[in-house]
Amino acid sequence: MENRYCVIMGGGIGSRFWPFSRATRPKQFLDFFGTGRSLLQMSYDRFVKVIPKDHIFIVTNESYADLVKEQLPELSDKQILLEPQRRNTAPCVAWAAYHIQALNPKANIVVAPSDHVILKEEEFGRCLLKGLQFVEKYPALLTLGIKPNRPETGYGYIQVGEDAEEEIKTVKTFTEKPSLEFAKVFVESGEFFWNSGIFIWNVQSIIKAFQRHLPDISNRFEAGIDKFGTEEEMSFINENFAACPNISIDFGIMEKASNVFVLCSDFGWSDLGTWSALYDHSPKNSDGNVTQNSKALTYECKNNVVAVQGDKLVVMEGLNDYIVAEADNVLLICPKSDEQRIKQFVTDTKMKYGDEFI
Repeated sequence: MENRYCVIMGGGIGSRFWPFSRATRPKQFLDFFGTGRSLLQMSYDRFVKVIPKDHIFIVTNESYADLVKEQLPELSDKQILLEPQRRNTAPCVAWAAYHIQALNPKANIVVAPSDHVILKEEEFGRCLLKGLQFVEKYPALLTLGIKPNRPETGYGYIQVGEDAEEEIKTVKTFTEKPSLEFAKVFVESGEFFWNSGIFIWNVQSIIKAFQRHLPDISNRFEAGIDKFGTEEEMSFINENFAACPNISIDFGIMEKASNVFVLCSDFGWSDLGTWSALYDHSPKNSDGNVTQNSKALTYECKNNVVAVQGDKLVVMEGLNDYIVAEADNVLLICPKSDEQRIKQFVTDTKMKYGDEFI
């Protein structure tokens, strides 16, 4: 237990969930399912079952410090790493690795986003323990792969190779968000798993990977190696973090390294990244409509998701496969099939109207 650590990445804006997810309160801080717990809190609840509470770290943007403290008051300030700028997941993971190395050079670390849905939590815990045991024995970069149940174009795919251990295989290739045609081929082949974006590794293994594949990041952090774990760490980060390249851990390391393995798993995983993902995981009426904590009357409507804040009544007629979402000062009406354009809607809104609606 003393060598188990967890890093929850919670600094994204979640623009694909606009208008619910806003710059001041993005989706990881929202309670989408009416459980009384946000996505961030649900992530913490899962990890604290297998990892000591004081070994769990949240990496987030400095503007969300108060939100994290409000939602996870059991964490100390030292467990909240505040990024001064947004620089994608590779710099985020690197900072967490160097920080944890200063605390425990033998640490085995789980790295996970804060916005996932996991239905089979006991199985998830079993996979975490198996993965932690694997990276303790081998200098491996391990990702959790999810057995696909449909040809999904919104996820990345991992092609698996030879067996390394029971349930663990080598990785042949990574493919980012394929076309529907390729996704169908991948699923039918049985050789591909969804890339969950949940990683497990020993702290020394990931730091060596940064040194080899992303020296622009590792060299910068190595220059301040004596400051990690001290009172000087935050001033060093404030001076250096912005100079890190804006690159993902997947592209920067996982797709390049030769010591990458996948734990083939099936624990009811979903990346709650889009309105369609929320629709898939929500109860539906006889017409396939989802009314997310909203009051709605629907006529000749099928397979819609309606999410409207407050006591406003929504009356709809003749809509099929639509998103109808209202939060604060924004109403969004969009076909589910076009939800990938929501990021563009946010960009256009910011250009035309500034930050008022973002």
